[in-house]
Amino acid sequence: MTELTLSRRSMLAAAGVVLAAGSAAALVTSPAMADQGNMDAALRQLQNALNSLHRATPNKGGHKERAAELVMQAMSEVQAGIDYAAEHGGG
Repeated sequence: MTELTLSRRSMLAAAGVVLAAGSAAALVTSPAMADQGNMDAALRQLQNALNSLHRATPNKGGHKERAAELVMQAMSEVQAGIDYAAEHGGG
């Protein structure tokens, strides 16, 4: 396996974890979770961006992979914000 293949698999696994966490959080019916529409939309849009990066041709000098890592980092931060709001009663 190449380093790129391992990197792609790692990115997909991380994205799956973030999405699973987001899906589980969406099932919570607390008032704090009810007002997370913009954060949920941001998470979906970031997932779309990640999917587009994965479909892009690989000849980008490593920038495509770095962009995907940054998108996953952003997804993690958005999820952390959703979780924080849920724990602290924020909307």
